[in-house]
Amino acid sequence: MDTTTTIVFVAVVVGRFLLPLLILRHPLPAIVACLILDGVDQSIFQWFGHDPPGYQGYDKAMDIFYLAIAYLATLRNWTSMWAFQVAWFLYFYRLVGVVLFEFLHVRVLLLIFPNTFEYFFIAYEAIRTRWRVVGRDYRFWIGLATVIWIVVKLPQEYWIHVARMDLTETLADHPWTIGLLVALIVVALGAATWAQRRYLGAPDHAFTLASPPIPAEIDEARERAAWTAKYARVRSIATLEKIVLVGLVSVIYAQVLPDYDGSKLQLFIGVAIVVAVNAAYTIAASRRMWTVESAWAGFVGRLAFNVAFVYGADWLLNRNSGDIDIIDTLFFLSLISLITSLHDRYRPVHSVRKRQFVPETDGSTPALGR
Repeated sequence: MDTTTTIVFVAVVVGRFLLPLLILRHPLPAIVACLILDGVDQSIFQWFGHDPPGYQGYDKAMDIFYLAIAYLATLRNWTSMWAFQVAWFLYFYRLVGVVLFEFLHVRVLLLIFPNTFEYFFIAYEAIRTRWRVVGRDYRFWIGLATVIWIVVKLPQEYWIHVARMDLTETLADHPWTIGLLVALIVVALGAATWAQRRYLGAPDHAFTLASPPIPAEIDEARERAAWTAKYARVRSIATLEKIVLVGLVSVIYAQVLPDYDGSKLQLFIGVAIVVAVNAAYTIAASRRMWTVESAWAGFVGRLAFNVAFVYGADWLLNRNSGDIDIIDTLFFLSLISLITSLHDRYRPVHSVRKRQFVPETDGSTPALGR
């Protein structure tokens, strides 16, 4: 690669890792930007005469990364617990499907485990820009997810992953499909307008893209630490969730990292141990009120702890045998530190919102498909 191509390649890859972090504070515009970058990155490389070998594997892994950040954003921002429960299922269902695909390489698995979570996240955030989300019952959110799953994602997943069709090439080879695409867009916009009037009604508030404010009782580091010290446990559903989340994301990246040839099971077990140690570290620090307000400072502190722990354990157990690959180890520790620090930061926020949530039970909110 020449210098210009190298700069473009690095900028795109760095953007795919940094842009998702904006989802936490600016969920709708940031995830749409991630979606666009995901769609054009290979075209950008081709414009500069470079087609990275094996990039599709990296592309799938980076998709999972920005969706992991989007899931963490639901812990921070979502006020409807019905919607959160649907999103939780959709995200982990897709995550399991991608892991199975990476091991079995059966493309139909991506059709069976579609990425419905992404569009459901976008739909929720789009609704929140003008309409209330709390008060809409579980039937509304399940209905919305079902429509996205069947009408949008199944055809898309089949087109991309099973039929392996490329939109740009199809439009070039069959010009008549341009008219069909325009017609489908018009129909989709008409259906969206009808659904908005039928199920959402008149806007409830002024247009907003800002994430909702964190509840006052949990918006400071010392308050989150107090909650963690009182309620968090190492042996808990929250720790299990972090192990599954970080472990499966790490396994997906291990499939595509060129220099990694270790056992995926050993990697998962190693990640589980580090995540459990991190949980104990967070609880111990919270009980002593060792807190920082900055999420970046929390990440850096967590990363320093993990590096010291892993290399210290390696020195004690293997007497610095040289088996640890520095680059891969730092990558996985950065991934673990980022996800666990954000999860520990926003899980208390979600728990407070869950306690405050009053579910809709009187049927006053229209449900999709009713």
